[in-house]
Amino acid sequence: MREHIGPTPTPALCARFHRASELIGRRWTGAIIFVLLKSRCRFATLRDAIPDITDRMLCERLQELEQEGIVDRTVVPETPVRVEYALTRKGRALAAAVDAIVEWAHKWVEVDAPAAQPAKTRRLRRRA
Repeated sequence: MREHIGPTPTPALCARFHRASELIGRRWTGAIIFVLLKSRCRFATLRDAIPDITDRMLCERLQELEQEGIVDRTVVPETPVRVEYALTRKGRALAAAVDAIVEWAHKWVEVDAPAAQPAKTRRLRRRA
């Protein structure tokens, strides 16, 4: 076995991994994908399934996921018009990753534990 001589090489971040984790890791996106992996849904059903999401945020995330080719929006021409959201083939391909996160979460994440809060930055006041 050879010894490495010299400085340790800096690990490189995979650009595709970084882009994917930034996309999927956006707030509410994982929850939307999680619910849509179970079944296609109407907007109100998604909103009801995801606690605390606002209509505006759900709309924005669905549009982003549609632009990325992860979610398909179908308009059903009935009276009244019905809009349904479903994962595309690309979106369904996330099932293994979501399942892995679910498994990890069941092992390591406590539901009742408070989420870590970022440290507050203290503001210094000037004396007049």
